[in-house]
Amino acid sequence: MENNVLLQINNISVVYSDVIQILKAVSLDVKKSQIVSLLGSNGAGKTTTLKSISGLLKPENGKVTEGTIDYEGHNIQNSAPEIVTRLGIIQVMEGRQPFKYLTVEENLRVGTATRWGKPYKKDLELVYHYFAPLVARKNSLAGYCSGGELQMLVMGRALMAQPRLLLLDEPSLGLAPLLVKEIFEIIKRVNQEQGTTLMLVEQNANMALQIADFGYVMENGKIVLEGDAKDLIENPDVKEFYLGVAATGTIKTYKDVKSYKRRKRWL
Repeated sequence: MENNVLLQINNISVVYSDVIQILKAVSLDVKKSQIVSLLGSNGAGKTTTLKSISGLLKPENGKVTEGTIDYEGHNIQNSAPEIVTRLGIIQVMEGRQPFKYLTVEENLRVGTATRWGKPYKKDLELVYHYFAPLVARKNSLAGYCSGGELQMLVMGRALMAQPRLLLLDEPSLGLAPLLVKEIFEIIKRVNQEQGTTLMLVEQNANMALQIADFGYVMENGKIVLEGDAKDLIENPDVKEFYLGVAATGTIKTYKDVKSYKRRKRWL
């Protein structure tokens, strides 16, 4: 593994319930202090890729059957989630699940569980610095928060764990466009100011590639395209299928996109 590579996935295959294969020979690298975006349609295998890293396959009766996952010299495929978490890999799950009957600040303090007994006030101040709307809500029950506040809460809770590698699963899902823009700006700031390495799974390809350093496109459990984010955002295939823009610069209709899906050049 190269010195600047934090995480390296080598030809992994993932199977659920011993019969359902989801990932097929997936390989990718995540370099230190970068944002890496993993793009793809629903069912492409993006979330399964994150769970194979964070150790969350096992509770769902899934496992890595082939290949390796190396994180800073540690072979972590099929490791227990608590072991992976203590190594500094934290996943923010899709769906924004808080502890509804705890306050916002109590939810944030849950993020310190992996370093129990160590001071956390500076981390709390840092979270409130990035997610200012949470300050006014810190003594309110998390169950009463809006979708945007919940997204800030679960991301803040992850930051409380002082992650070295932060895995974000669909942070824009169900949010208003202005809030999506704000969330992505915060993700970029955390990366630049804290040096946190991020792996971002996202269907909003345009926003994801704008803040990312490198990107991968996944289809049917395989990596089909990869490259620098600035190159992918100009790639005609990515433009047509993921950004909805044809080579002429016109917006394609839903019918056009469905037709294009049947003739994608990378398959």
